[in-house]
Amino acid sequence: MSENDSRQAGRHDSTPRSGRQLRITSGGYEAVVASIGATLRTLRHDGRDLVVPFGADEVRPGHRGATLAPWPNRVVDGRYSFAGVERRLALTEPARGHALHGLLVWAEFADRVVESDRVVLAAVIEPSLGYPFRVEVETEYRLSADGLEQTVTARNLGSDAAPWGTGPHPYLVAGDPSTGSGTRRVDDWTLTLPASEVLTVTADRLSPVAVHAVTEHPEWDFRSARRIGDVFIDHAFTELERTDGVAEVRLVTDSGTGVAMTWDERCPWVQVHTADNPGQDAIHRIGLAVEPMTCPPDAFNSGVDLVTLEPGAEHAASWRIRAL
Repeated sequence: MSENDSRQAGRHDSTPRSGRQLRITSGGYEAVVASIGATLRTLRHDGRDLVVPFGADEVRPGHRGATLAPWPNRVVDGRYSFAGVERRLALTEPARGHALHGLLVWAEFADRVVESDRVVLAAVIEPSLGYPFRVEVETEYRLSADGLEQTVTARNLGSDAAPWGTGPHPYLVAGDPSTGSGTRRVDDWTLTLPASEVLTVTADRLSPVAVHAVTEHPEWDFRSARRIGDVFIDHAFTELERTDGVAEVRLVTDSGTGVAMTWDERCPWVQVHTADNPGQDAIHRIGLAVEPMTCPPDAFNSGVDLVTLEPGAEHAASWRIRAL
C-alpha cells in the first residue's frame, strides 16, 4: 500500500448521517435543511419548534420532513399502468406491500443556491424499470417574516410524458412543554382542517377505498376547530375551503401558541397523520403530519389529479409553514 493509500484509508467521512446541513434565518425564523431527501430537519420561530426535529447525525426517522417525488403517499402493490404500459416499483413499504413516497426520499440533493435566507437544491430521477423517465426535481426553501415557503419544481428532461405528483412530509408542533403549554402530544392540541371530504382506507394496508363526506365520519370532521383527543388520523382530505384560493390548517394549544400551514389550488389534497407509534413513547403522537399533495394516494392508478408532465414541461407547487 502506498503512503497516499494509507492516508486515504485512515480518513473517514465527517458528513452527518442526514447529509449536509444548510441553515437559513429570517424574521425570527431559523430552519436547517438536510441534503438527503431535501429534508426540513428543523424549523423554529423565536426558539420554539414548529416541526418535530431530529439530530443532524441521525438517520432520518422515517419520512420526517422529506420531499416526496415523483409521487406522494402510496402506489398500491407498487404496480401501475401509464401510457398503456404496466410498471412495477420497488416495495418500499414492505409491511403493507406498497411503494411509498416516491424515489428521492433517500437521495442526495445538490446545492444550487445557498444564501442566508434561501437555499435551492436539486436531484435528478434517473430512468428505471419502474419509472423509466428522467425528471429533474428542484426544491427551494425560503424564509421571511411570513414563515417558511417551500416550492418543488419538476422538469421533464426526457422524451416521453411522465406521471408526476409531489408533497412535503413535516410533522407540525403546536407547543413545547418547556413553555408550560402542556405535553407534547397531538391529543392536547386543537385542529382546524377545512376539508369536507375524506378518503377512507383499509385498516390493514391503508389502501384507498372511497371518498366520503366528513359528515359521514364525524371523527374526522375538523372544519370547526376542536381538540384532537384520542382520534386516529392517517387519511387524505379534499374539497378544501379556501380564502382567496388558499387553504389553511391550524394547530394550537390551549395557551394559544401554534402553527399554521397554507397552500394554494395546486395542491387539492392534504394527508394528515397523528403519528401513532404504539409502544414507542418517545415518538408516539408527538407531532401532526400535514402533507399538502398535488394528487391523492394511489393516483398512479386512479389518475385522479395526476399530473402528466410532457417532455420539456415544468410543474411547480408550494406551501408555507408559519408560527401562530
